[in-house]
Amino acid sequence: MTGRGAPWVLGVDSGGSGVRFALRRATAGAPVEVITSKEPVRTGPAGIDAAHLLAQLLPAVEELSVRAGAERIAAVAVGAAGMATLGDGLRAELPGALARSMGVRTLALAADAVTAYAGALGRRAGVVVAAGTGMIALGTDLSGWRRADGWGHLLGDSGSGAWIGRAGLDAALRHHDGRPNGSAALLARLETAFGTPGELPGLLYPRGDRAAVLASFAPEVAACAQSDPAAAGILRDAARHIAGTAAAVCPPPDTDEQPQVALTGGLLKLGEPLLVPLEEEFRRQLPYARVVEAAGDPLEGALRIASGLAEGEPGLPLDARMLWVVTG
Repeated sequence: MTGRGAPWVLGVDSGGSGVRFALRRATAGAPVEVITSKEPVRTGPAGIDAAHLLAQLLPAVEELSVRAGAERIAAVAVGAAGMATLGDGLRAELPGALARSMGVRTLALAADAVTAYAGALGRRAGVVVAAGTGMIALGTDLSGWRRADGWGHLLGDSGSGAWIGRAGLDAALRHHDGRPNGSAALLARLETAFGTPGELPGLLYPRGDRAAVLASFAPEVAACAQSDPAAAGILRDAARHIAGTAAAVCPPPDTDEQPQVALTGGLLKLGEPLLVPLEEEFRRQLPYARVVEAAGDPLEGALRIASGLAEGEPGLPLDARMLWVVTG
């Protein structure tokens, strides 16, 4: 069904900086109405707070429906950070709540990596790398999901913004101490950004947003890379980690089509100092795959999943943790 006769679908993208809600017809290219909340959904001992999400979702849906002239929403897809491990409350509460309040009985709850994949590649075999403060790769051959990294800045996220920033600060402190492999250029950047090196542990360790603070130094590393060997080496190592993580989950080529690799996330804004070595690493580690631009973002991915559900098929592998679907 196309155009004006297609059902209405709702996509939700819930992340660390807030929540976005989008309503459109279940057809590619249909006009989209969007509302953005800068209030992230709370996470507590029981996981993602379903009541807090609903408190934002229901008023947003009411406003979007008025704007678009939508009478009934056929399907909803929610992509949320932490869904795989913290989504039990949403899986328990959201289906009944949406059925009661909106009459919606078709619902998908997805990890944010899945909606990033759906937005970037749609219904194609391949891998999507989400590289920002953290780093995770998600791959599929359309029969199941494989993920690599995403373990957080203390245990992994190799090649991420936090990883690059921490490596840059390490090189700066090495120069400060007189240890090998230090960088005078990065020490100067550290002092401008944070003050004297002795103040840095007190500024960093007590903070709950340590990963973001570390990642804030990644652009400084990129800015030094052209003239500073230590900074350039950090970005080459980051590129090697990112490509290796993608290779770990990328499906093998089949006889019909190359797997595709899409890169998403704010880390790409570092530009050529990272992207040039990254291209080299992908050619070396994944010569059989085709690197492509992401077609859309995670909110577009949620809309694509909801559209597939409205038409009877999500188009991507179902999984109790990664992509969980309820139909009425």
